[in-house]
Amino acid sequence: MTLCASTTLRLRTGGSLLLRRGKSTAVLGALPSSEPVASSRAPVRRVWERSDVQAVFDQPLLELVFQAANVHRQHHDPRRIQLCTLMNIKEGGCSEDCAYCSQSSRYETHSKASKLEDLDIVLEEARRAKANGSTRFCMGAAWREVGGRKRGFTRILEMVREIRGMGMEVCTTLGMLTAEQAQQLKEAGLSAYNHNLDTSREYYGKVITSRTYEDRLSTIAHVRDAGIAVCSGGILGLGEDESDRVGLIWEMSRLPEPPESFPVNALVAIPGTPMEGQAPVTFQEMLRTVSTARIVLPTSIVRIAAGRHLFSESEQAMLFLAGANAIFTGHRMLTTPTSSWDEDKALLARWGLSGMNSFETPRMAAEEAARPTHARAADAPTSPFPFRAKSIAL
Repeated sequence: MTLCASTTLRLRTGGSLLLRRGKSTAVLGALPSSEPVASSRAPVRRVWERSDVQAVFDQPLLELVFQAANVHRQHHDPRRIQLCTLMNIKEGGCSEDCAYCSQSSRYETHSKASKLEDLDIVLEEARRAKANGSTRFCMGAAWREVGGRKRGFTRILEMVREIRGMGMEVCTTLGMLTAEQAQQLKEAGLSAYNHNLDTSREYYGKVITSRTYEDRLSTIAHVRDAGIAVCSGGILGLGEDESDRVGLIWEMSRLPEPPESFPVNALVAIPGTPMEGQAPVTFQEMLRTVSTARIVLPTSIVRIAAGRHLFSESEQAMLFLAGANAIFTGHRMLTTPTSSWDEDKALLARWGLSGMNSFETPRMAAEEAARPTHARAADAPTSPFPFRAKSIAL
């Protein structure tokens, strides 16, 4: 018996046997292949109980990584990593009270309120990112919601159109959206929209009070209904316990469609915020969460986001082994550090990894193919890394 994909993983009596922390129970399985193992059939989506997710999470760490690596190879090419660049196009001055965020107007931090960037400046940054191998360009604005910002939103729609025309995947994170605004972003060519749930439903109110969990789910629904890929994840290190990390992943598994990508952030404690005294997340905590997410969300991109600089190169490689397959690279995240393009290219090369092309994943490829011919990017960038083409059925 081989214990592998989440679609066949059974946790109840009579199912496949799982190791648990503190228990000496054996598991039969095969070592992960060095080559991707592609399924010939579309994956059957599993309905997860929260207790089942907890059981996966609670396994001894190396056994959990082993299983996650197997699942990863069934649904993804384990040698391919998506390179994304994030630009803060409107910093600070946000009215929200997110306790971790330096951009809240309620806290005295290093972030100062700025106006929305001009189109030309943003396009210049997107071109630089593309030239350095990034294939997804993300733009963040420190707003509670788009609301009535008609002129600013019109400018952002133009940014989306222009960057999509460069042959890049485009993502934005702009706060809460209406259904109409989501549709406008879709028509402009937006590939994905980021709107994190941050943590479990139970712990959420201890981190944010100015926006409800249901508000976040409503925006995610508008994005999904418009046909835009959902990028939604959370933050580790907010003072939550392990059950909250399980709760976050379980909430993602309950969405009508699995998120296209699941970002995992490690809190970077910012002086001046209520979270400034939080202890850093350990590597083991990050690895356990990434591994569980990979098993429960087998087709999603698992994205290592803020706080990656807190982990060593070998620790990052372990995260890739466990199923992480996207990183942010370039100058910085919104207000926190990240590695440079050159550093990340060298890191990937040392571990035998390479960057994805734009529209490489099945979801993005299908979305690009569905666009009108005149709207498709004629010059979609290729990765600066060596790549041997391989068909991976998802």
